[in-house]
Amino acid sequence: MIGVPERDAELQALRRHADGFDPHTLEGIRPVADATQLRAARAAAASVAVTDEVLGYLVDLARATRQSPSVQLGVSPRAATALLAAAKAWAWLGGYPAITPDHVQTMLVPTWRHRIRLRPEAMLEGVSVDAVLTSVLQQTRVPM
Repeated sequence: MIGVPERDAELQALRRHADGFDPHTLEGIRPVADATQLRAARAAAASVAVTDEVLGYLVDLARATRQSPSVQLGVSPRAATALLAAAKAWAWLGGYPAITPDHVQTMLVPTWRHRIRLRPEAMLEGVSVDAVLTSVLQQTRVPM
Protein backbone atom coordinates (compact mmCIF):
# COMPACT_ATOMS: atom_id res chain seq x y z
CA MET A 1 0.00 0.00 0.00
CA ILE A 2 1.24 3.49 -0.81
CA GLY A 3 1.05 5.88 2.11
CA VAL A 4 0.15 9.55 2.15
CA PRO A 5 3.08 11.83 1.21
CA GLU A 6 4.71 14.20 3.65
CA ARG A 7 3.09 17.65 3.88
CA ASP A 8 5.77 19.38 1.77
CA ALA A 9 5.50 16.78 -1.00
CA GLU A 10 1.71 17.06 -0.98
CA LEU A 11 1.94 20.85 -1.12
CA GLN A 12 4.37 20.62 -4.04
CA ALA A 13 2.03 18.30 -5.96
CA LEU A 14 -0.91 20.61 -5.35
CA ARG A 15 1.19 23.60 -6.50
CA ARG A 16 1.99 21.80 -9.77
CA HIS A 17 -1.73 21.27 -10.39
CA ALA A 18 -2.50 24.89 -9.50
CA ASP A 19 0.12 25.97 -12.03
CA GLY A 20 -1.52 23.99 -14.82
CA PHE A 21 -0.02 20.50 -14.62
CA ASP A 22 -2.18 18.00 -16.50
CA PRO A 23 -1.63 14.40 -15.37
CA HIS A 24 -3.28 13.14 -18.56
CA THR A 25 -0.40 14.26 -20.76
CA LEU A 26 2.74 12.23 -21.28
CA GLU A 27 5.01 15.19 -20.64
CA GLY A 28 8.10 14.13 -18.71
CA ILE A 29 7.43 10.41 -19.09
CA ARG A 30 10.08 8.36 -20.88
CA PRO A 31 9.41 4.85 -22.21
CA VAL A 32 11.51 2.03 -20.80
CA ALA A 33 10.45 -0.46 -23.50
CA ASP A 34 8.92 -0.22 -26.93
CA ALA A 35 6.07 -2.30 -28.37
CA THR A 36 8.45 -4.85 -29.90
CA GLN A 37 10.23 -5.39 -26.60
CA LEU A 38 6.92 -5.74 -24.76
CA ARG A 39 5.67 -8.33 -27.27
CA ALA A 40 8.93 -10.27 -26.90
CA ALA A 41 8.70 -10.20 -23.10
CA ARG A 42 5.10 -11.35 -23.20
CA ALA A 43 5.97 -14.22 -25.56
CA ALA A 44 8.92 -15.23 -23.38
CA ALA A 45 6.77 -15.26 -20.24
CA ALA A 46 4.07 -17.27 -22.02
CA SER A 47 6.67 -19.88 -23.01
CA VAL A 48 7.54 -20.70 -19.37
CA ALA A 49 6.69 -24.35 -18.78
CA VAL A 50 4.10 -25.68 -16.35
CA THR A 51 3.60 -29.25 -15.16
CA ASP A 52 0.27 -31.01 -14.87
CA GLU A 53 0.80 -31.11 -11.08
CA VAL A 54 1.05 -27.33 -10.89
CA LEU A 55 -1.97 -26.94 -13.18
CA GLY A 56 -3.88 -29.26 -10.85
CA TYR A 57 -2.78 -27.12 -7.92
CA LEU A 58 -4.16 -24.02 -9.66
CA VAL A 59 -7.50 -25.77 -10.23
CA ASP A 60 -7.61 -26.99 -6.62
CA LEU A 61 -6.98 -23.45 -5.35
CA ALA A 62 -9.74 -22.04 -7.57
CA ARG A 63 -12.19 -24.70 -6.44
CA ALA A 64 -11.29 -24.08 -2.80
CA THR A 65 -12.37 -20.44 -3.12
CA ARG A 66 -15.78 -21.63 -4.30
CA GLN A 67 -16.11 -23.93 -1.29
CA SER A 68 -15.10 -21.44 1.40
CA PRO A 69 -17.96 -20.76 3.82
CA SER A 70 -17.10 -17.03 3.78
CA VAL A 71 -17.35 -16.73 0.01
CA GLN A 72 -20.49 -15.92 -1.95
CA LEU A 73 -18.76 -16.01 -5.34
CA GLY A 74 -15.39 -17.73 -5.78
CA VAL A 75 -12.96 -17.32 -8.62
CA SER A 76 -13.85 -18.40 -12.14
CA PRO A 77 -11.87 -20.61 -14.53
CA ARG A 78 -10.82 -17.38 -16.23
CA ALA A 79 -9.31 -16.23 -12.92
CA ALA A 80 -7.28 -19.44 -12.85
CA THR A 81 -6.02 -18.55 -16.34
CA ALA A 82 -5.05 -15.09 -15.09
CA LEU A 83 -3.15 -16.63 -12.16
CA LEU A 84 -1.36 -18.99 -14.54
CA ALA A 85 -0.26 -16.04 -16.69
CA ALA A 86 0.85 -14.05 -13.63
CA ALA A 87 2.81 -17.01 -12.23
CA LYS A 88 4.48 -17.56 -15.62
CA ALA A 89 5.46 -13.88 -15.78
CA TRP A 90 6.82 -13.99 -12.21
CA ALA A 91 8.82 -17.13 -12.99
CA TRP A 92 10.19 -15.60 -16.20
CA LEU A 93 11.23 -12.43 -14.36
CA GLY A 94 13.11 -14.62 -11.89
CA GLY A 95 14.82 -16.60 -14.63
CA TYR A 96 12.97 -19.86 -13.99
CA PRO A 97 12.22 -22.20 -16.93
CA ALA A 98 8.98 -23.45 -15.30
CA ILE A 99 6.53 -22.22 -12.70
CA THR A 100 6.60 -23.70 -9.24
CA PRO A 101 3.95 -23.72 -6.52
CA ASP A 102 5.90 -20.81 -4.96
CA HIS A 103 5.24 -18.68 -8.05
CA VAL A 104 1.54 -19.51 -7.86
CA GLN A 105 1.43 -18.70 -4.14
CA THR A 106 3.23 -15.38 -4.62
CA MET A 107 0.85 -14.20 -7.33
CA LEU A 108 -2.43 -15.60 -5.96
CA VAL A 109 -3.51 -12.78 -3.65
CA PRO A 110 -2.72 -9.86 -5.98
CA THR A 111 -4.28 -11.70 -8.92
CA TRP A 112 -7.44 -12.92 -7.19
CA ARG A 113 -8.15 -10.37 -4.46
CA HIS A 114 -10.62 -8.43 -6.62
CA ARG A 115 -12.25 -11.57 -8.03
CA ILE A 116 -13.87 -12.85 -4.80
CA ARG A 117 -17.20 -11.76 -3.39
CA LEU A 118 -17.61 -12.42 0.31
CA ARG A 119 -20.91 -13.31 1.95
CA PRO A 120 -22.45 -10.27 3.67
CA GLU A 121 -22.33 -12.00 7.05
CA ALA A 122 -18.59 -12.69 6.60
CA MET A 123 -17.99 -9.02 5.87
CA LEU A 124 -19.95 -8.05 8.98
CA GLU A 125 -17.74 -10.41 10.98
CA GLY A 126 -14.66 -8.62 9.63
CA VAL A 127 -13.46 -11.36 7.31
CA SER A 128 -11.25 -10.03 4.52
CA VAL A 129 -10.70 -11.42 1.04
CA ASP A 130 -6.97 -11.59 1.76
CA ALA A 131 -7.66 -13.72 4.85
CA VAL A 132 -9.84 -16.09 2.83
CA LEU A 133 -7.17 -16.43 0.13
CA THR A 134 -4.46 -17.00 2.74
CA SER A 135 -6.63 -19.71 4.29
CA VAL A 136 -7.17 -21.31 0.87
CA LEU A 137 -3.40 -21.36 0.34
CA GLN A 138 -2.82 -22.93 3.75
CA GLN A 139 -5.48 -25.61 3.30
CA THR A 140 -4.73 -26.70 -0.26
CA ARG A 141 -2.24 -29.52 -0.75
CA VAL A 142 0.92 -28.32 -2.46
CA PRO A 143 2.32 -30.65 -5.13
CA MET A 144 5.87 -31.91 -4.66
